[in-house]
Amino acid sequence: MRFIIIFLFLLIVHLSCDTGVPVFDGQKAYNNLLEQCAFGPRNPGSKGHSAVKKYIVDMVQELADTVLLQNFSFDIYGEKKSYNGTNIIARYNLSSPTQVLIGAHWDTRPWADKDADKSNNRKPIIGANDGASGVAVLLELARLLKLSPASIGINLVFFDAEDSGVSGNNESYCKGSIYFSKNLPIAGIKEAIILDMVGDRELSLPIERNSLSFNRKLVRALWSRAKDLEISAFKGVVGPAIYDDHVPLYQYAGIPAIDIIDIRYPNTFVNYWHTMDDVPQNCSAQSLEQVGMLMVDYIYNRKFYGP
Repeated sequence: MRFIIIFLFLLIVHLSCDTGVPVFDGQKAYNNLLEQCAFGPRNPGSKGHSAVKKYIVDMVQELADTVLLQNFSFDIYGEKKSYNGTNIIARYNLSSPTQVLIGAHWDTRPWADKDADKSNNRKPIIGANDGASGVAVLLELARLLKLSPASIGINLVFFDAEDSGVSGNNESYCKGSIYFSKNLPIAGIKEAIILDMVGDRELSLPIERNSLSFNRKLVRALWSRAKDLEISAFKGVVGPAIYDDHVPLYQYAGIPAIDIIDIRYPNTFVNYWHTMDDVPQNCSAQSLEQVGMLMVDYIYNRKFYGP
């Protein structure tokens, strides 16, 4: 029996080496989420915002081929002061003719305006899911890309100033991706994937409606592969259209971009989105791992996604 177990272990190692596809570690990603949340709220102008910026920059500088910092200033709707923002861009395989972008926002919302307790409505949120989850996946991808270089160019973009907007004014959101899209620091991006709110314990990922219009081919390829790989969080139904960082990329830079997002956090009956309940306890390593697994497939199994 012991011989059989050893043989199977060696076979798995051998197959892993043959495919060259690394394994995404959901627990490592969840640890990344916890470390971000330990800085507290990370809304623009806060101590947590400055601290997590340094955390991300320090980490990707150790892992990426090169790192770009794109600084900009922006206003928050209804406030008189100006804020400083930074898009953090971790690049791999710069010489490849195929360059793709995988992005997430690293800031958190300044107000828990959806909290049922009105006394919380002006308090900043922790943003475990809406802020830390996408970054957590990107940082684990950064680690894997260092260990197992990809055949294509990968640009991990950490967008700032996504979540300080107000309802009814789309462009009060996504300040970082708007600036990025109007001042492209990278040429020739083929397509983009945005990860947002991907840590929900009850993760359910329908097809975001704008994404289907912006890059139908990529949407179909990703959701088809999720089915093949038995990644259950990806649902083959079309959900609502959402204004997220993929929209400026498409509108202003012409990049065919899609959004992987679970806006019903945690479900249709309860809401943690933009509330004080957006905390690590309501996220899971298993959810991060499902999204990370598909991103690893996208990066390394290119025969399913084009050149």
